[in-house]
Amino acid sequence: MTEHNDDITHAFFSLHHGLPRQGPGSDATTRRLLGLAGPLPSRPRVLDLGCGPGRSALLLAAEAGAEVTAVDLHEPFLDELRAAARARGLDGSIHAVKADMAELPYQDGSFDLIWAESSAYSIGFDTALRAWRRLLAPGGTLVLTECEWTGANPSPEARAFWDRHYRLRTGDENLRAATAAGYSVLGVHQQPESDWDAYYGPLRARAEAADPGAPGMAEALAATREELAMRQDHGGEYGYRGYVLRPAEPGGRRTRPETGADIAAVHAVNAAAFPTEAEADLVDALRRDTEAWLPGLSYVAEAADGTVVAHALITRCRVDGAPALALAPCAVLPDHQRSGAGSAVVRAALAAARARGEQLVLVLGHPEYYPRFGFVPASRYGIRAPFDVPDEAMMALVWDGADGSPAVPQGTIRYPAAFGV
Repeated sequence: MTEHNDDITHAFFSLHHGLPRQGPGSDATTRRLLGLAGPLPSRPRVLDLGCGPGRSALLLAAEAGAEVTAVDLHEPFLDELRAAARARGLDGSIHAVKADMAELPYQDGSFDLIWAESSAYSIGFDTALRAWRRLLAPGGTLVLTECEWTGANPSPEARAFWDRHYRLRTGDENLRAATAAGYSVLGVHQQPESDWDAYYGPLRARAEAADPGAPGMAEALAATREELAMRQDHGGEYGYRGYVLRPAEPGGRRTRPETGADIAAVHAVNAAAFPTEAEADLVDALRRDTEAWLPGLSYVAEAADGTVVAHALITRCRVDGAPALALAPCAVLPDHQRSGAGSAVVRAALAAARARGEQLVLVLGHPEYYPRFGFVPASRYGIRAPFDVPDEAMMALVWDGADGSPAVPQGTIRYPAAFGV
């Protein structure tokens, strides 16, 4: 029986050897997740776990200047990576190591960035969050992708399939698991269908060309074809999402995007922070505005017990027709003001906006508070409010574009209709 199981394992790996990817992904997704991680040291120490043949490791070494320790249990994949690194002149930057990601031999604080695309499932999302945190240096970041339900009611067929292989959760459940494990969520990225095509297309071709008479191959092909059929019939019910996480500082506030379960708490925070419920109602109205609302840019900060204590919202606005962002409202429960919760949630929301490639954020607020985030009077850029307001209170934050220069529109701000201006 053991020999037969070994044959199946060998056949399974033979279907995957030489493929460009061992799970859903793309260079674009790797770059997007890297952007969400924020600034890194000039030569970051990266641990790539479950690296396979090392597509991500090669990109991180080449584009982030990283020194990558790439870990996998399957030596032939590591051999593929070593050969690719030599061919690209990166063999001095990539160290391929055969090791178990559940029993890593590295000292605490050894890495600036831990990377796990399509691999954390092998030990489980929660276990990965707990086990890998100790390896991060101060200010370090954990990036991992996880397969999860994308709808509230998966079909019995999809649930039965995944319950046999790996019990999926919803994105909201995974966000809460990350903050419960002591992380702030720097950003999330829902992987597009093209990431699945980049994996399944070559795998399907390999399966069609395989010899079903080879030892163990019939079983390996049956499992592979079942997986491909499940994606074809039920792919809209599940998908991979990337999480970019950083351990919260001791005594600091954990931040994350809001989930559907947070709507009442967000309303309560805004209602308590302002004299009336106008701002709380504004948030609810913006959430219903599909042109203004940008998923992932409504952020909350939590107390140690998981209570939502602060909120910051960024929505779409326009400056004479050109897209921009509006930061408003920002709110903190009265008992938690001056605790750092407000600054933490604003910084988190702004970081997520910047990672999206946005270049301009506008805020109408206290001129002694918002400059700490980089805001300056909007008039410096020729931007004005659609109503009378002190010049120093209407502020703009500008980030450079891909070419290194900001593209800042000039003119009058047009807020979403819910603002009533």
